[in-house]
Amino acid sequence: MMKCRVKWLDHMSFVGESDSGHSVVMDSGPDSGGRDLGVRPMEMLLLGLGGCTSIDVVSILHKSRQQISDCEAEIEAERAADVPRVFTKIHVHFIVSGRGLDPAKVARAVELTATKYCSASLMLGKAAEITHDFEVVELD
Repeated sequence: MMKCRVKWLDHMSFVGESDSGHSVVMDSGPDSGGRDLGVRPMEMLLLGLGGCTSIDVVSILHKSRQQISDCEAEIEAERAADVPRVFTKIHVHFIVSGRGLDPAKVARAVELTATKYCSASLMLGKAAEITHDFEVVELD
């Protein structure tokens, strides 16, 4: 079982404490009574998705002996216009850098995280259309 705790600080600021002992501040913008002191909760969902998929991609590429030196996930999302403003479309673009990378292995890693391994992606995919693509940057 995974547990976490979210505690109200003041105004619309909250601190989230994870089961693993880490903390993050969340807040809303001034238009919603917040003071813009932390990440928005919906942004946290996208960051979680990006972290989950990136961990998978890096792990899979390491296991396939690819010499990666960097992996970035750029995430864009569209939300419904009306409340609840759920995500309707999410796109994850990976930028994988390294030496002698095999684009087919990068494609396979991205496919596996999207269809098999990333719990966050598979869960959010039940509510939103999620797409993935990638680019390979060859380093000298």
